[in-house]
Amino acid sequence: MNKTQIKSHESISDFEKKIMSPMRRGRFLKYLGVSTAMSAMAIAGCDDDDASSMNRTEVDLGSGDIGILNYAYLLEQLEAAFYEMAVSMPYSGMSSAETSILTDIRDHELAHRDFFRVALGSSAIATVEFDFSSVDFASRASVLGTAKAFEDLGVSAYNGAGSLLTNAEYLLLAGKIVSVEARHASAIRDLLNPFSADYAGDDVITAATGLDLAKNPSEVLSSAMAFVKNKINFNNLPS
Repeated sequence: MNKTQIKSHESISDFEKKIMSPMRRGRFLKYLGVSTAMSAMAIAGCDDDDASSMNRTEVDLGSGDIGILNYAYLLEQLEAAFYEMAVSMPYSGMSSAETSILTDIRDHELAHRDFFRVALGSSAIATVEFDFSSVDFASRASVLGTAKAFEDLGVSAYNGAGSLLTNAEYLLLAGKIVSVEARHASAIRDLLNPFSADYAGDDVITAATGLDLAKNPSEVLSSAMAFVKNKINFNNLPS
């Protein structure tokens, strides 16, 4: 298993050079937002009986900057799993443009997820189990409505976590990713309400400041936990 991770003495830029090795170059380019072809990934899962019998251990996000990175990793796992299902089970009437947009978003989220897993190395939390039973993947409104909720939540999560990071390089990394998440949020909102002002609605941007909302981990996880099977311990995250 690959144990490459950010060392305490190295910067994100140094770590990025490692990731740019020939074996990982394609994955990292996708992390940076460059669209590349990617084959569909099979969704590994269990039926309801198997899942109910599994011993789902508590997932402890940890503390300090590592805890915040694991918090981001959890959210990226959630988004990646959702978009894998959305693309592999296209809703009725999904257009070619919608397929392209959702596939690009899926590839970005997979790249974000993989980046955090590699960066955290042995400090990374385990793969989390998710429950999307509340989502009707045959319904355009259900899929895009859930995507909108996830993207808005992700932007507010990164915005809220920024002030909790002590390492400036980690803050730079969060800034790179949140800008991509904001593009996703705008794209999904435009699919739901084309040619409207909803791409930057007042439900996510404060009119007085022109800034996106920021939420703390407790607020974000209270929403995300509706889709998470594991118990998540975030008591040691900075606040």
